[in-house]
Amino acid sequence: MKYVAMLALMLTVPGAHAQKMLATYSTLTTAAAQRAAQAAFDRCGKEGYTVTVAVVDRGGQPLALVRDNLAGSHTVSTAVGKAATAVSFRVDTSELAKQTQADRPQSGIRALPSVVAIAGGIVVQAKGSLVGGIGVSGAPGGEADETCAKAGLAAISDALELE
Repeated sequence: MKYVAMLALMLTVPGAHAQKMLATYSTLTTAAAQRAAQAAFDRCGKEGYTVTVAVVDRGGQPLALVRDNLAGSHTVSTAVGKAATAVSFRVDTSELAKQTQADRPQSGIRALPSVVAIAGGIVVQAKGSLVGGIGVSGAPGGEADETCAKAGLAAISDALELE
């Protein structure tokens, strides 16, 4: 009887302390990224801006990139950097730019590698979870970049919430 109780305890203890070894999470698809990138690009084009638009997954890796043939070469890395920064810090880069001004306690964030604390990068969420980011570079000012990025988000937001 004593051995049966001990065997039963041994069989149940590992299950009680077992941890999940795989994560399950949502992220943007390439199709969603392409749709968002094109919508943001089109919005900037209507305003006469020559830009690059980047859409990244929840890990900050590029899924889609659209560059106007007249956009400066710096706009590619800047757009990707804005999108990845928004994802990494889970906040739009316009807000991060405010929080990291030279006189603020968090100003050191700007010195971290690959951080682009300039308006124009936004987070993409679906059902309350971070799923990606959109970055735009090349419009005359970060606020204009952000407006275009938001147009990209608007193009996919209804579909994201339905899934």
